[in-house]
Amino acid sequence: MAVRLTPGAARDDIGGYWVDERGARWLSARVRAVPEKGKANGALIALLSKRLDWPKGAILLESGDTNRLKRLRIIGGGAALARLTALLDTWVELT
Repeated sequence: MAVRLTPGAARDDIGGYWVDERGARWLSARVRAVPEKGKANGALIALLSKRLDWPKGAILLESGDTNRLKRLRIIGGGAALARLTALLDTWVELT
């Protein structure tokens, strides 16, 4: 999953998308946590876990530890893949 994270926001939220210079779409997420010592990354994983109803341990940060642009892997989505995909699609449509 490709996510563009804005730390230090007024509230935690997911929705909309951001397009990079190559035309790739990134899901937009905002967290109140500050970008120090992994706090914002942890808050992003906690937010996704809550909204997806998925275990925190099954959402892994693959790249972007110190960057706004993050790549996350959701493990074990086989049986619930359709539900997860539909939910992510609705988040992206919120512009």
